[in-house]
Amino acid sequence: MLQLIFIFPDGTEKLLSVHSGENIMDVAVSNEIDGISANCRGNCACSTCHVYVEPEWLKCVGMASGMEEDILDFAPNARSESRLCCQLAMSETLDGLRLRIPDWQRWN
Repeated sequence: MLQLIFIFPDGTEKLLSVHSGENIMDVAVSNEIDGISANCRGNCACSTCHVYVEPEWLKCVGMASGMEEDILDFAPNARSESRLCCQLAMSETLDGLRLRIPDWQRWN
């Protein structure tokens, strides 16, 4: 099992055990991660699974491109480390990945 860590706006963290290949948005929804509502259910049509990748993980995760980048253009407070977790799958390379939930998203 791989480890995935969500960091909430108040600084608390939730550690999850994840299988390689699992979609991170699906993991967040099934574990009721506050702030990941995933309204489009992974179709890359909204930004309700928006997360910030912690800086030390940016190279491993990579930058958004294509449709994801277009959706992030409309996400409140998008930054260079923004990603939609519906577009991310766990892998051995991402073991220990840390994702921050944006402040604005947690309360919507």
